[in-house]
Amino acid sequence: MKARPSRGLFRRLLGFVRPYRAYLAVALVGVLVLAFLVNALPVLLKQAIDKYLVAGADAELTTETRLLGLLHYGGLYLGLAALAYLIRFGQTYLMSWVGQHIVRDIRATLFNKLLRLPLAFYDRSAVGRLLTRMTSDVESMQRLVTDGLVGLTGDILLLVVTLGYMLVVSPALALAMCLILPLLIGLLTFLNVRLRRTHREVRSAQSSLNALLQESLTGMSTIQLFGREERQQAKFNQRSATLFDKFNDSVRWFSYYFPTLDMTRGLAISLVLAVGGIGLLADPPWITLGIVVAFLDYIRVFFQPLEDLSDKSSIFQEAMASCERIFALIDTPEEVHDPAEPATLGPVAGHVVFDQVWFAYNDEDWVLRDVSFSIEPGEAVAIVGATGAGKTSVISLLARFYDVQRGHVRFEGVDVRDLRQRDLRKHLGIVIQDPFIFAGTVEENITLRDGSIPREQVVEAARHVNAHDFIERLPRGYDTQLGEGALTLSTGQKQLLALARALVHNPEVLLILDEATANVDTETERLIQDAFNKVMHERTSIIIAHRLSTIRHVDRILVMREGRIVEQGTHQNLVAQDGYYRKLYEWMSYGLS
Repeated sequence: MKARPSRGLFRRLLGFVRPYRAYLAVALVGVLVLAFLVNALPVLLKQAIDKYLVAGADAELTTETRLLGLLHYGGLYLGLAALAYLIRFGQTYLMSWVGQHIVRDIRATLFNKLLRLPLAFYDRSAVGRLLTRMTSDVESMQRLVTDGLVGLTGDILLLVVTLGYMLVVSPALALAMCLILPLLIGLLTFLNVRLRRTHREVRSAQSSLNALLQESLTGMSTIQLFGREERQQAKFNQRSATLFDKFNDSVRWFSYYFPTLDMTRGLAISLVLAVGGIGLLADPPWITLGIVVAFLDYIRVFFQPLEDLSDKSSIFQEAMASCERIFALIDTPEEVHDPAEPATLGPVAGHVVFDQVWFAYNDEDWVLRDVSFSIEPGEAVAIVGATGAGKTSVISLLARFYDVQRGHVRFEGVDVRDLRQRDLRKHLGIVIQDPFIFAGTVEENITLRDGSIPREQVVEAARHVNAHDFIERLPRGYDTQLGEGALTLSTGQKQLLALARALVHNPEVLLILDEATANVDTETERLIQDAFNKVMHERTSIIIAHRLSTIRHVDRILVMREGRIVEQGTHQNLVAQDGYYRKLYEWMSYGLS
């Protein structure tokens, strides 16, 4: 993807900063005051040395007067230093507070975007890369605001104010200092260009390694089952080595930075000592010892922000790369949009119509071809066919996980594209083949943490779907903590929980079941089938069938082949015909499915 211009990225980032601009203004005022305070300290040193310390000071001053004068300037110095400390503390705290609020807003925006992206996006996106966007990339943007934006502004202000003080205190020494600036700027620019490139390469390599790690952890059972440990280890080692090499390049260029500053600082001190020495030894002297000492302190003040600029440059480059990735994610097309003026549903009975539907996941590689059928309220309809026939796509279109390219999908007479996704899906209860179990208690997995659903309703739903008995046998019953994925539960138990989840949220009239009995034993299938019969009562039901034995008693069966409906009817009628369904039934009867 072509990188966005930094100016455009920065302008978009400022959109997140804008709500906190008053706090940033306070912080910037603090930075300006701090710059003047820090540069006032060398002036105090100059005054103390020239008035009370050097041999050439006013000879009429007594030793007591000199000590009192030095104590006076020492107290002023300490007071200004303490004030600078308090301002720096307040500014640091304020910027951290602003930064965390900006991080919160960016993460909320990103997560809201992820919730609205279509399933097709997740089919082609590595979870590890998305986690990197939500964590380290967002943190990089936060560092840009707290350390980069205000910190860089503070460093520049400090440099400008310091040069101004130098010119006021001694134009000659200031001009001597300026002789090294072209050399310093050239060296730092050269190093920053190299650091920018290496930082971008490090972030890319880190993201690639994170994606592989997430993939390996998620698919560990498959890796071990098929003995792919060595191959996966080799891939990990390769990507880890790439990250190691890129990081070493970054460290190598960064290692030049501080020696370069030390060298130029030493050169600046030499120039100040040389020019100052000439001025002090001249007859008459045209410079004072206090000015030379003050300038030596100004060199310390001047090079301090330059040392920080390395980190600021690193922060800026990392943040710009993170901004590119974050805003690219925010700009990802949602494909499935809620209408500007959504239609409203009246009383829902469960009437579904597919009218000449054509659908493809990619271009015109059609998965559904001119599919038309109607499901009446309360009717139980099964959809069967070989893998890839388009069965699950029917469910995805009805739930608006995708939108059709041609034709119409209507729910209660309304095209689903005219409905808000949330308004549509609250009528759909979906139980899939491998339901996801969240980290939390059994009750929280059934209610999806909806505190308005009472325990009694949860237990009633669990009893209704034959899940109550196995839940009661768990260590703490409905309060048993389940880890993500609930690896201690069988596939059938997960499906019973998912069925209870669908029922307790009251899908009203429409229940969609997606191959929910495909991978369970006979006894569990019996329990699930009994639960299906209960919840399907007086509900419109669509069943994506894997085992034809589970759908013998549905009202109608739709037979799909290569994206088309080729037959439909009851089980008995279809078996009696010498058609595609009969062949499927015979294959499955002989265990060939």
